[in-house]
Amino acid sequence: MIVLEGVYKNFGSKRVLADMNLRVERGETFVIIGPSGIGKSVTLKHIVGLVKPDRGRVLVADVDVGNANGDQLYEIRSKIGFLFQSGALINWLTVSQNVALPMVEHTSLSQFEITRRVDELLAQVQMLHARDQFPGQVSGGMRKRAALARVLAGTPSIILYDEPTAGLDPVMTNAIAKLIRRVQRDFQVTSIVVTHDLPCAYEVADRIGMVHEGHLIEMGTVDHLRNSTNPVVSHFIRGQANDDPT
Repeated sequence: MIVLEGVYKNFGSKRVLADMNLRVERGETFVIIGPSGIGKSVTLKHIVGLVKPDRGRVLVADVDVGNANGDQLYEIRSKIGFLFQSGALINWLTVSQNVALPMVEHTSLSQFEITRRVDELLAQVQMLHARDQFPGQVSGGMRKRAALARVLAGTPSIILYDEPTAGLDPVMTNAIAKLIRRVQRDFQVTSIVVTHDLPCAYEVADRIGMVHEGHLIEMGTVDHLRNSTNPVVSHFIRGQANDDPT
């Protein structure tokens, strides 16, 4: 479903990606871990065509994103839901209006059908009680759940999650991780989750890859990463475990 082949990307003199290779199968949840600032989010931006590689190819459903024309990019992006780190809800719209926005803008559904679908999605993320509240009136975890409902309103076949548990307490982190797993199961989506949060990664991943110096240095199942003998991987895992407040 998603393939990166030998992708390089520099921003000025700073090399961010260096021979990045990745293959994500249809229906899989692939987690990219690693500390901040090592190219995880830039990888997601390549997949949606916000950034083009200096070298290499990015394929989404067999379309070369870096060389896609406007119509092809629109088609690719229509398949992708992007959950931003902040949630990126529109502050002057209520929770329900935020979730409705993709359907208002991109479908011919009636207002009745949109309202019904919004309520279904909010119920799935346990946010129906907050449908008439504004983003500033709900907690960070609730904003993330509302943002996920908005992503699902666009009926994506791919969901990209950028640090979905950033800034959340351990209880809400666990709730969001379980929600990501349930969404993958119930909606049969292909997902890439970028995170430095190992409990989240372990909960949601079919496979995990660790990025170091711009490329994946190790990938495999959760058990494979936990038992890795790669010193960079094991150092990162030990460091995260030492930082875990639980």
